[in-house]
Amino acid sequence: MKLPDKYRYIVVEGPIGVGKTTLARAISEASGAALMLEDPDANPFLQRFYENPDRYALPTQLFFLFQRIDQLAALNQSDLFRRASVCDFMLEKDPLFARLNLKDEELKLYEQIYDHLKPQAPAPDLVVYLQATPETLIERVHKRGLDYEKSMSDAYLVGLAESYTRFFYQYAGAPLLIVNSDRLNFVESQADLELLMERIAAMRGPREFFSLGA
Repeated sequence: MKLPDKYRYIVVEGPIGVGKTTLARAISEASGAALMLEDPDANPFLQRFYENPDRYALPTQLFFLFQRIDQLAALNQSDLFRRASVCDFMLEKDPLFARLNLKDEELKLYEQIYDHLKPQAPAPDLVVYLQATPETLIERVHKRGLDYEKSMSDAYLVGLAESYTRFFYQYAGAPLLIVNSDRLNFVESQADLELLMERIAAMRGPREFFSLGA
């Protein structure tokens, strides 16, 4: 399934548990695009953050910021001319998490660091924003059973989903395909993946919505 030539850099985004890494992998495997993924397992503070958010929010956030900056710094325009790329994160998500997790002086410090270090990464040619109800997110996170997510509260997932909704409501940085993923299964259903790839290829406007019926 070849991607249209206009899509050299695709980003798949959405809250924890929505399936963005799964979809990014599927698009990469189906199209031959290069794959760039976040590595939450490398963050030594993540599990401690879920157990004690007030104490470990800042180091957790800064580790992810530095990781994302390093990854995006390696992605330049010459790479995109040689081979299309698909990524499961965008740098703009970092302040979204910071505003959710940090308070007062820590947030001010984070914002100073972010403004100082933010790289000039290429803008995506397309952002695929995966939506799901909080109930679906909670079910998927519990089902996959990752150790560092076992202490994550349901309330945190609800708040995160709401933050993503607000962010993408006003997002205008790239063409945006909003996908309701409640009834899509990119792991077990090749038909679902092919349907979404067709929808990506057919996209014409700056903002479109895709959902499967009941």
